[in-house]
Parts: sequence; C-alpha cells; structure tokens
Amino acid sequence: MGRSQETFNKKEQEKKRAKKKQDKEAKKEERRANSDKGKSLDDMMAYLDEDGNIVSTPPDPTKKKKEIKQEDIRISVSKQEDLEPVDTLRKGTVTFFNDSKGYGFIKDHDTQESIFVHVNALTSPIKENDKVSFEVEMGQKGPTAVKVKLI
Repeated sequence: MGRSQETFNKKEQEKKRAKKKQDKEAKKEERRANSDKGKSLDDMMAYLDEDGNIVSTPPDPTKKKKEIKQEDIRISVSKQEDLEPVDTLRKGTVTFFNDSKGYGFIKDHDTQESIFVHVNALTSPIKENDKVSFEVEMGQKGPTAVKVKLI
C-alpha cells in the first residue's frame, strides 16, 4: 500500500489557514454588529453652546441672542503701533573693490559689519578707502549694499 501524500506539516498548515479564515469571518460579523452605519442625521449632529463647547442638544431658540460688534472680533495678532520710519541710509568705507570682477565690500561705520556690493548697485564709481552712503537689502547669501553713492 502507498503512503498518504499528506504529511504532518501540510495538515498543520491547512489547520492554520482554516483557523485564520474562521477568525476573519468572526471579526467581519463583529464589525457588522457594531457598525454605526444607518444612523440618523440627528444622531450624528453636534452643536456649539454659547461658550463654544460641543453639545448634543440644539440651541434654545427662545433664548435672547447676544449682539456682538464686528469690530470686537479679533482673529489675528493685535494691532501694533505704527513704527516711525527707520533711516535706511547707512554710511561706510570701501574696504575692497575689484573693478575687473565688479564686486567688493563695504565696512559699515555703525555695526562694523562687512557688506557685499556689486557694480550694478553703484550710482558712481568707487575705489578702496572711499567713504560711501548706501542702503542694505538681503541678497541670496546675506546683506547686500544697494544705491551706493560717494560722500
């Protein structure tokens, strides 16, 4: 007589598959029993009371409503006092300028900061050790002098 083609391992794997399938069906039935589908609109509705809390009961229409002025509603940051315009004109000394490459640096008299200057930002030609007045804008790599004039 021939041996059965089903080994112990195959039988165990088949038992595991059947158990998994049975568990899956049980979970499916449980989800069906506990599902929230089919609820009425009133069951799903939520309301806000006068204090902004979520409640399940609708507001009482007989209550007197509070009048709120539109100007009293603040959504963003409170208004700040207008600042007086800051003098953007600075003074400094040209520490380095290369005519052939078209750029250089100005040392600010107030902050002692070295500020990049490009030839396109000049209103008159400059050279090293010249006293200049300029405005500062933020460039790609940091502060850049613009509207550079000789003093």
